[in-house]
Amino acid sequence: MPDLLIANARIFDTSGVSAGSILVQDGRISATGSDLDVPPGTPELDAAGGLVLAGFQDSHIHPYHAGLELLQCSLSELHSAAAYLGAIGEYAAAHPELEWIEGAGWGMDAFPGGIPTAAELDRVVPDRPAFFPNRDGHGAWVNTRALQIAGIDDATPDPFDGRIERDADGHAIGMLQEGAQGLVTPFLPGATQDTMDEAFRVAQRQLLAWGVTAWQDAIVGSGIGGKTPDLLDSYLRMADSGELRAHVVGALWWDRDRGLEQIDELVERRARAEGRDRFRATSVKIMQDGVAENHTAAMLADYLDPHQHGVGGAGTSFVAPELLTEAVIRLDALGFQVHFHALGDRAVRESLDAIEAAQAANGIRDARHHLAHLQVIHPDDVPRFARLGAVANAQPLWARHEVQMDELTIPFLGDERSRWQYPFGSIVRSGGRIAFGSDWPVSTADPIQIIHTAVNRTPTEGGARPVLAEQALSLADSLVAHTAGTAHVNHDEGHSGRIAPGLRGDLVVLSDDPFDRPAAEFLTSRVRATVLDGEVVYEA
Repeated sequence: MPDLLIANARIFDTSGVSAGSILVQDGRISATGSDLDVPPGTPELDAAGGLVLAGFQDSHIHPYHAGLELLQCSLSELHSAAAYLGAIGEYAAAHPELEWIEGAGWGMDAFPGGIPTAAELDRVVPDRPAFFPNRDGHGAWVNTRALQIAGIDDATPDPFDGRIERDADGHAIGMLQEGAQGLVTPFLPGATQDTMDEAFRVAQRQLLAWGVTAWQDAIVGSGIGGKTPDLLDSYLRMADSGELRAHVVGALWWDRDRGLEQIDELVERRARAEGRDRFRATSVKIMQDGVAENHTAAMLADYLDPHQHGVGGAGTSFVAPELLTEAVIRLDALGFQVHFHALGDRAVRESLDAIEAAQAANGIRDARHHLAHLQVIHPDDVPRFARLGAVANAQPLWARHEVQMDELTIPFLGDERSRWQYPFGSIVRSGGRIAFGSDWPVSTADPIQIIHTAVNRTPTEGGARPVLAEQALSLADSLVAHTAGTAHVNHDEGHSGRIAPGLRGDLVVLSDDPFDRPAAEFLTSRVRATVLDGEVVYEA
């Protein structure tokens, strides 16, 4: 492990900001302050007055999916139907050897009602099947050839956990919601293990450039949204070869098509990862519902139509509440942490109820179960996070006004429920713990953009009114949530998440001290350097 002196720093820790230097020896922080005993010849990194903090940590992320998207036809940096079709057409023309044209990253806000059609995709890919999950992975845009190969026609029933979008005459139009993607994914070529390893390398390089030094991978398994090899195999190869530089907890995927019989397999998979310093598979991911934009997020009351009338649907609980409760009781008893996808207020309540039942059955232990996304929380459930020790796994970048929020969400939630969105301030004020994640590639994993939105509740480009400004967090609380918050979730606070002697030398150097400027200007900060175990692994 290398030694390093970071000099001329503004040092942020949970207690505040101070001026000084940080000495890292043998990969661990050995001292901080203004008058350090530095051995001669120690390499030095000049922070030049920039803020230095513990490395950012992401509590909910999909690096393999992000890397794979970057290796295919990535649409995440584009923002219109015309741009998507242009990019897909160019990619298809450049790759005549591909049996399928694949990519991801399009936004629902580019299409009327959030629903693209096969007819549009046919214009640029008429001869080969095409499969494009959207930005959040909860739906896929396919062309006519893909529908034909999968045998999807007017008589094909919707799966229990998804929906085939159809026109007024009942014809499939090329948009597959949630589990309906699984009608097509068995026919995809599938990525090789070598491709998945390369996807990881691409993603890790980008994360280190953003200053992210640790994370919890929210789907370790084949998961949904594509035909990919088991990610556990790749993580173990990356860890054993030394290519895994960050510290990672993997959330093993709970197959919602199965029941309690899969628990023995999860125990075996956890055991395969034991004995490694940088990777553990001690969490289990249960996706309890979908997303609000396609009305699959599980709500306590029906979604509304544009006239503010109930439309007879309240979303989908992918795991029946009784099974969810039994599963969480058994997983908790076996020492697993449960990582819930809970976006709607009913899914949040069902998840909290399951945690409460586990505590009643097994006693209270330091499990640190956590609920991700939390778009809508009924006010009665906000104080339950603190009471149950459940961590709010927040994706703050989504708490802002944009087309997907203003046209595809708020009108269908109604005024009252829209005021219950992303109540991070209320959770913190009630004593609950919060950790920040990105859900990359659903949205960027750049902590600068994420923290900006958490503090200002506005888009990164500014110029819009904030979403529920009373739910904004302070800059200090946001930095803690994106460092120590995830370290707590990963049971790693004894090694990371703060700047203190004895902890790992995982650090981020910013270009300046954002505490010297208004919070609205946080976006002007940049990551100048990322340090892992005392080694500079990225410099701008």
